[in-house]
Amino acid sequence: MKPTIDTVIAEQLKQAQIKDPAYRQMLLALVAKVTLGQYKTIGFSGSQGSGKSTLVQILKAVLEQAEGVTVASLSLDDFYKTRSARTQMMTEHPMFEVRGVPGTHDIDLMQQARLALCAGEAAQVPVFDKGLDDRTGMMGIPAGTEQVLLEGWCLGAIPEPIARLATPVNALEAEQDPQGLWRQRVNQYLAEDSYRKLFNVDYWVYFKAPDFEAILDWRAEQEARFNHGPKAMTRAEIQAFIGYYQRITQWMMAEAPGRADLVITLAPDHSIAKIQGDLEFSLSSSTSS
Repeated sequence: MKPTIDTVIAEQLKQAQIKDPAYRQMLLALVAKVTLGQYKTIGFSGSQGSGKSTLVQILKAVLEQAEGVTVASLSLDDFYKTRSARTQMMTEHPMFEVRGVPGTHDIDLMQQARLALCAGEAAQVPVFDKGLDDRTGMMGIPAGTEQVLLEGWCLGAIPEPIARLATPVNALEAEQDPQGLWRQRVNQYLAEDSYRKLFNVDYWVYFKAPDFEAILDWRAEQEARFNHGPKAMTRAEIQAFIGYYQRITQWMMAEAPGRADLVITLAPDHSIAKIQGDLEFSLSSSTSS
């Protein structure tokens, strides 16, 4: 006997330590939406620390356990180019040493996996070790997938207008990219058909942060929870690191809400502050005062 959807959601939210009651209502409505809509691919994007990966894990568990749907999830974080390939990219600009921005992903490989899974076929996906900053092998996803969840911080992003590239958004760009060559090249990668095709999903969920300072706080919280020892980053190091993603993050905060199917605006404490989209539930009725 399958567990009820309420039971699975409650258990998953408990495991994720999410206490905001709005998440339960949002998940109930989202499962109903994607099930009735018969969407094959559902995309999730948002800044570092926004909780998109956690939501993907929860949604996958709910669909599989309560709805009996076979679900596969693909993350941009698993499809970085190899260390060797990204080292070669440093001939374009030294800032490409840091993975994560458009151009540093093996988009063709991710699209191959996505198309295979959507066709119900088996797929091969890379195993990426962030500590080693390189792939350590490949793993298989068996045939029979019915829905594919795609997740990534910049999923759904579109290129910035050229005029916006002229001014650095932070000290990192001002110091390491004074002529704007790196940010122009990143923008060119994002404009390529490979990114556009991968980002073309049936339903797109976007997590909108309240501001960039909150993103720094969230990323620092993640570091404190999961990274310990000599490789743990200080707050200043985290700020420098997320500076590589600040430009596209802020651009998406400005324009993505006008294009996404569902926009989940978060408060600084990670609670849901606002819902924009076509889910049939009232945020005011799902939260307690």
